[in-house]
Amino acid sequence: MASLRETRKKIKTVKSTQQITKAMKMVSAPRLRQAQARILQARPFAIKMREMLTDLAGRVITDESADAPALLPHPLFKKNDSKKAGLLLVTSDKGLCGSFNTNLIKKAAEFISHDPGQEVHFYIVGRKGRDFFKRSGFDLKGEYVQIINTLSYKHAEIIGEDLMNAYVNEGMSEVTVIYNEFKSVVQQKLTAERLLPIERPAKISNEIEGDFIYEPKREELLAALMPRYVKSQVYRILMESCAAELGARMAAMDSASKNAKELIELLTLRLNRSRQAIITREIAELVGGAEALK
Repeated sequence: MASLRETRKKIKTVKSTQQITKAMKMVSAPRLRQAQARILQARPFAIKMREMLTDLAGRVITDESADAPALLPHPLFKKNDSKKAGLLLVTSDKGLCGSFNTNLIKKAAEFISHDPGQEVHFYIVGRKGRDFFKRSGFDLKGEYVQIINTLSYKHAEIIGEDLMNAYVNEGMSEVTVIYNEFKSVVQQKLTAERLLPIERPAKISNEIEGDFIYEPKREELLAALMPRYVKSQVYRILMESCAAELGARMAAMDSASKNAKELIELLTLRLNRSRQAIITREIAELVGGAEALK
């Protein structure tokens, strides 16, 4: 049985840990509210951007002949027949957020093992994912660390440009994003989403084309809109992951604080029992000594 000094030391250590976990939970709460507000602002923009892109692309589709498939004038719509694939994995820079990073890494491993003959080009956000795959011997094409705490649209522009250049210049078959989508403080949805190529929309009837006047031409407008669309989606994904990380950290720290409380109660009970046993033994020795002197 542990001595009273050791038990008191354990209680003190657990209380110190409990203070840290409570403080981390309190710090994450206001940051999560800010992240939620940013998501609510970004989601409508991303949805409208997708709708506008689909509408415009549907009007740009042309047919070379009756037998030829519909063609679009932008390479980000083109499906490449290649064994190369891009993977953007969005993890966190710090730990203490439960299974947030573990689930992401497992999902990425499943993506790799799904087609063993596929050459995967890694683009990883966050130190946790980068360190894991570097230790595993993978060659990373892009690393983006220490950006979540200072997240801005500039980061999405840099990542989006890298992904689009890789897709077009290296002839990738697709670019997939694996991230945690924010649902609530206690719920995050692990998501694997294809970013590139962009899904080809259906051709829009010429009957309603007269309702719009395009300046500049539709093809030029589409070419300017496509990169902005990809970057806006990357920005939304980064913000979703940021909020999901804060939610996971809050839940993990709340659970850790509750576990610390239970452990303190258990150790306190053990301490009291040990003290009671010592006192009882000492009383028995005193009584036994007194009886021997009679």
